[in-house]
Amino acid sequence: MKNRKALILLLSANAVSHFAQGISMLAIPWYFAKNLNAASTFATIYAVATFITLFWGLYAGTIIDRFPRKNIFIGICAASALVLLSISSYGFINGSIPMFGVAFVFCFTLFNYNIHYPTLYAFGQEITEKENYSKTNSLLEVMGQSINVFSGAIAVLLIEGINVDIWGHNIQIQSWEIHEIFLMDGITYIIAMSLIYFIKYVPTVVNVISKEPVLVRLKEGIQYLKKRPAIFHFGNASYTVFIFVLISTHLLWPIYVEKHLGELGNIYAITKMNYAAGALFAGFFISLIFRKSNIILSIIVLTIIALIAFFVLSVTHSIYVLFGLAVSLGIANAGIRIQRITYLFNHVPNNIIGRTNSVFQSINILLRSIFIGLFSWTFFSEGSNITWAFVIAGGVTVLSLLPLIFNYTKLRDLKIEA
Repeated sequence: MKNRKALILLLSANAVSHFAQGISMLAIPWYFAKNLNAASTFATIYAVATFITLFWGLYAGTIIDRFPRKNIFIGICAASALVLLSISSYGFINGSIPMFGVAFVFCFTLFNYNIHYPTLYAFGQEITEKENYSKTNSLLEVMGQSINVFSGAIAVLLIEGINVDIWGHNIQIQSWEIHEIFLMDGITYIIAMSLIYFIKYVPTVVNVISKEPVLVRLKEGIQYLKKRPAIFHFGNASYTVFIFVLISTHLLWPIYVEKHLGELGNIYAITKMNYAAGALFAGFFISLIFRKSNIILSIIVLTIIALIAFFVLSVTHSIYVLFGLAVSLGIANAGIRIQRITYLFNHVPNNIIGRTNSVFQSINILLRSIFIGLFSWTFFSEGSNITWAFVIAGGVTVLSLLPLIFNYTKLRDLKIEA
């Protein structure tokens, strides 16, 4: 691999920032659900913010294709550090952060996701030879989910604290305030920015930078997919599990744990940690498991695993079943993501992949907004009614299988583009 050192620095920078970001995005939903008793308010904020990212996501894709990916990363880290350290400082000075400040960090991080991860994968494609695409995608997944496992374990301690006796010794760890978590998050972005600054690489593909207006470039992405309807249907269908897993981790699971199971924040954190462990397993082994199968078949199998998990979540009262299903959803979602990205890397040229991903992102954001808005209804925050959300998730996931099944032969035999 020509750019091994550049890839290591990219992975390291992503891991550092992803660690504290993971703790923040786990702590914020629980903070609203438990500390503020405002799960419905958080759901509304989440729905509105997600809808706004629809427009930002469209523009983000054109930025990814228009500017050097390294410079984009540095800009993302600088802006994130500034926001988090500023709000954290307010918390230290005044003793707490108002609901608006916590909500702003959550919304800003959502906007960050819409440019960070598409840039990460586009940059990974740019510095990786075609024969190493699958390996690079697995590395990105393994590194990201390894950090998720670690950050989940740390979050268990930071959100609720710990007071236990081990071999006659009392171990106490005080729970952290939300502004202390934001401080750690801001510092990691500064470290990540420093690592990215030292990345030097030789592009393995030529990224033709266009100077056309944003709307023209967006139209190019739509026109590209319009001429390739099979890829369009594939991209949208393969995002369905991601939509409901993301909604689950940020919105449904905190309510599910507190209202349906009657448990504390440590159970929510362990659930996310188990999910990350499943995703980590997928990063290591999904390519090996499906080495004799084509990508489309593997995505169909993984989607079926996810929909079974959603339906079982709607009927179980066991935290141990929840932990097991979280692992299976981690395997399914991460496995689908690895296979989807590898398929798109092989079938979409690097100079337009940002724009095509923006189309997929925009559609999935629109759908996410609709379902988050639905689940923000107070009905889902009462008693065990949250289980109906997983019935809906399972039903929609069943429908998402249809385009993959009906277009199976066409997608399997589609010619790989240079």
